[in-house]
Order: sequence, then C-alpha cells, then structure tokens
Amino acid sequence: MTQVIVQETAPVTLIGGGDVAPSDLKEALLIAPVLVAADGGANTAVALGYEPRAVIGDFDSVSAETRAALPDSILHLVAEQETTDFDKALRAVAAPLVLAVGFLGGRVDHQLAALHVLVQPHDSPCILIGAQEVVVHITAPLAVTLTPGDVVSLFPLAPVTGRSEGLEWPIDGLTLSPFQRIGTSNRAIAEEVRIGVDGPGLLAILPRRSLGAVIQAMQADRSQSWAAPQVR
Repeated sequence: MTQVIVQETAPVTLIGGGDVAPSDLKEALLIAPVLVAADGGANTAVALGYEPRAVIGDFDSVSAETRAALPDSILHLVAEQETTDFDKALRAVAAPLVLAVGFLGGRVDHQLAALHVLVQPHDSPCILIGAQEVVVHITAPLAVTLTPGDVVSLFPLAPVTGRSEGLEWPIDGLTLSPFQRIGTSNRAIAEEVRIGVDGPGLLAILPRRSLGAVIQAMQADRSQSWAAPQVR
C-alpha cells in the first residue's frame, strides 16, 4: 500500500504520461492548482513549463533531463511492480477530488489499465479527462446536469445493478456485466441525469464539455456511497 505523499483539502491535478492537451491541463489546474505527476507525466509537465508538487512512480519513464530539472525532494520512488504508476500516484494522494489528464488516448492497453485503476478502491474520487469524454467510477448516487441528447455510456467492469432517471433507456432491473449486457450509447432525455448503483464496477463516460457539471456532481454529498471491497 503506497503511503500518502500529497495531502490537500482542495482538488488535485494528476498528470500521466499519455496524450495531454495543454488546454486540458490548464483547465484542470484552474480548478485543482496542485499538480502531481505519475512517473512519465513529469516529462510532459516540465515540457509545458510546470513543476509538479510531487513525482510518484517507479521512474522507468522519467527522462534524465526531467530528473535533472526537478529537485530531488519531490521525487518519490515506489519501486514495486504490482501496480501501475497511475495506481501508485492515486493511492499517494489524499484530496477531495483528483482531475487526471494524460491517461486516456494513445495506447489502448494504457487506457484499459487506467480504467482498471479507476474502479479500484481509492480514498480520493477521480475524474479521467480525455479529448472527447470524461470518465468516472460511480461509487455513490450521481446526479449530473447534461444537455438532452448527450451520450451517456455506462460500462461495467464487474456485474452490477442500479437505477437511473433521465436516460432514454433506464437501467432499473438490469444486471450490467462485461460478459453480457453493457450500457454504451445511452442518451440523456432530461437536463438532470441520476444514476445509482448497488456495488462497485460501473463507469460513466460523459461528454468532455460536461466536465464542470461532473466536477460539481462528484463534489456533492457522497455519504451514501457503499464500501468498496479492498481487493487488488
């Protein structure tokens, strides 16, 4: 278990080594100004003129030039190879919300690994920000303001049941599973979409322009969340 390295009372931006649009990073930092890099994300941060509060990972992707440009005090080596650098970094951050850029796009295996990490039990809720979508793990009732017609894709990484309001195809009474029924390409038919789940494993994939609304929804009262199983 990675120890907490960065503890904040405000949201944190986490940058990975994948595709990062400078505008996405800038937008995230306006909301979550403390920047943490997961391993090779430090290369992108430095190249764009930012110095992270901390760099966390096994350092197999941090260039020698990047390491030379950063003080040793912010470099936190987590040498174990059982988890990804995204997982290492997310476990090392304690914050009310993490905005993660540089984990979607690029290699498909890296994206799948990021989605796998997203459904693991972490203390800090996380939003993955991509070029076209944002992705969240639904761990408590989610009520988000959207535009009718917006695509709302629900993708299960484990069998899960739940309920919804404001979707063209409600999920009430259904079991979503990666082996059988999934919920991609659903659509909002109301300005507010509500989704509740009975356990872990369901990802919501929403339009990129809904980021502000998703942040608001993720920062709402989440006291009804279930206890995620402590599995690896």
